Amino acid sequence: MYTNEFAPPLFREIFKNSFLPFKDPSTLNMFLKEINEFHYSHSEKLGDAYEYLLSYMGSQGDAGQFRTPRHIIDFIVEIVDPKKNERILDPACGTAGFLISSYKHIMKPGGKKLTALERKKLSNNLVGYDISPDMTRISLVNMYLHNFTSPQIWEYDTLSSEDKWNEYYDVILANPPFFSPKGGIQPHSRFGVDSKRAEVLFVDYIMSHLKSNGRAGVIVPEGIIFQVGRAYKALRKRLVEEFLVGVISLPAGVFQPYSGVKTSILILDKEISRNSKEIFFASIESDGFDLGAQRRKLDHNDLPDVLKQINLFKIGKNSSLFTIRKDEIEKSDFTLSKMRYSSKLEVNSSFKVVPLTEYVLFQKGTSITKKQTTPGDFPVIAGGKKPAYSHNVYNRKKNSITIASSGTAGYVDFHEKPIFASDCFTIESNSKQLEQKFLYYLLKFKQEHIYSFKLGGVQPHVYEKSFYSFQIPLPTIEIQKEVVRELDGYQKIIDGARQVVENYKPYIDIDLKWKLVFLSEISLLTMGQSPDSKFYNSSGEGLEFHQGKKQFTDRYIGVSGVWASQYKRTANPNTIVMSVRAPVGDVNLTDRKVALGRGLCSIAPTNKCDAMYLYYILHNSKDALTDQSHGSAFASINRNQLEQFKIPFPSIETQRSIVSHLEKEYDVVTGNRELIEIYAKKIHNRIAKVWGE
Repeated sequence: MYTNEFAPPLFREIFKNSFLPFKDPSTLNMFLKEINEFHYSHSEKLGDAYEYLLSYMGSQGDAGQFRTPRHIIDFIVEIVDPKKNERILDPACGTAGFLISSYKHIMKPGGKKLTALERKKLSNNLVGYDISPDMTRISLVNMYLHNFTSPQIWEYDTLSSEDKWNEYYDVILANPPFFSPKGGIQPHSRFGVDSKRAEVLFVDYIMSHLKSNGRAGVIVPEGIIFQVGRAYKALRKRLVEEFLVGVISLPAGVFQPYSGVKTSILILDKEISRNSKEIFFASIESDGFDLGAQRRKLDHNDLPDVLKQINLFKIGKNSSLFTIRKDEIEKSDFTLSKMRYSSKLEVNSSFKVVPLTEYVLFQKGTSITKKQTTPGDFPVIAGGKKPAYSHNVYNRKKNSITIASSGTAGYVDFHEKPIFASDCFTIESNSKQLEQKFLYYLLKFKQEHIYSFKLGGVQPHVYEKSFYSFQIPLPTIEIQKEVVRELDGYQKIIDGARQVVENYKPYIDIDLKWKLVFLSEISLLTMGQSPDSKFYNSSGEGLEFHQGKKQFTDRYIGVSGVWASQYKRTANPNTIVMSVRAPVGDVNLTDRKVALGRGLCSIAPTNKCDAMYLYYILHNSKDALTDQSHGSAFASINRNQLEQFKIPFPSIETQRSIVSHLEKEYDVVTGNRELIEIYAKKIHNRIAKVWGE
């Protein structure tokens, strides 16, 4: 039995009966303190307090279960809208969250109060199964504390037992476990799909146990949405044809800190499905909380508006939801990703608009690893922006267009020389009406759009099927060649300018007669550290380090703006900042007052030393600084090593002369950067005209 000095009287009954699912007393004490500080005093219901306690349960269970956020449960219940006379099931009930939410939804203020007989019937209509004895016990307590005298909670293996197979329900609500044990589930033979995957079997079970006008809301992992396996396709086919009315995409992070898995909600309604030829797709970008481990509350919340639009869709009124016809979904292997369909372009070009698939051939790459290659002259194009390695064999001829399948999934590239295509697929014109290089420019113009074709959470992929509804403008072959000549000319200028920018390194001709001084003799060093959270601004913005560009942009290192003035470890404008940990030796100049986070050091030169001279010297000393670094996991250099680092130190006049010469070179480099931007814009504008934009 657990007791604790923090325990409020409201919880003593729970503690006395050992109903708490905590084995570690220290963890329990932390939760009790949190609860004690929670102003629950407005509530007289022990059940509400227990619900709050359950929301703090943190570890994922052995069967793959984890806590579903209460606001997500309530959102699903509001959509499905269970009624007082309906039988309601959660076949993987966990702590009975869906059942309690359904009860509260039916009893919500403003509704008609239930009679004693209606309440008894409702109690018998709320049914939960769970394979875990602990979860079953917790669910029973939860129901008892919400005044259900005979809770219908059963310890039951939903996927392997047939005992309750012939029981059917008006409403089913669930967040089934996504975890399948090694070797898979061992289901009985009454399932409609042949699979050993838990998520597939649970969805099949839910469909099979709905009454003729039944409804359901179920949370599923992304595999259900787009996996190409036979069982997944068969499941989606049945869903679309008989049950499904909508798919709601949730952001990865909704289940933090327990899991970062990407999920969606399937809304099933057999009556609406029979009478509708469309399925809606909705995306939740924000559920009212940030997506980090702490799940801090935010002002923005998409859930209320999405709920409103879904309710309009259900009664046949106009809503802002994206919808797609079932017959179009059928053409795409019943894929349930909104991106597959919303990615369809509306092309407003003055030229003829044609389906890409009628003019090209798609070809998958050949899976190969570095161990399987023999070094040669042919780059292996896999999932990144650069060749993974080289091979002595090629499997694509010159002028190949590649689309990366994974890694930087969706990245479009063009290869004038033969390549070995690996984790990518190629697109090749098979028509005299479409010039290959022109097609590349068309696709590259839509690079960001093609990135949106990604499917999957942990390791997103882009598949050739995503291009099956892709349309392109098709000018005459003469116009195509004219456009290619113009754009190739622009690209040559960009390539030349990029060579200058990428290869330029400020060079200082060191005179051996110059004296060497320690860095500490000519500058003041300040080492950074991780600041307390109180110093951070509310948006979390900071500074991103850009080596060699002499600039900072607003992103995520340190503390920015006025908040920096409250933090002692800062660098003033026009001060050198160096990275001293993974990587070592990158330098930059501040253009504002900034805080120094962990891994940074500011170097403020004294009046004996020109700041820009010291910047250029340190910029050229990265290799030497790296050689002095230490650390097995992350290379780093400490304050003493920096202070003892020797710098060539001529007179201040010589320093300024060197800086003047280098600044002129830098102006040329800057001019080449501007040239790249100008001609990249020319390419963009020219191809935009072809697209009609």
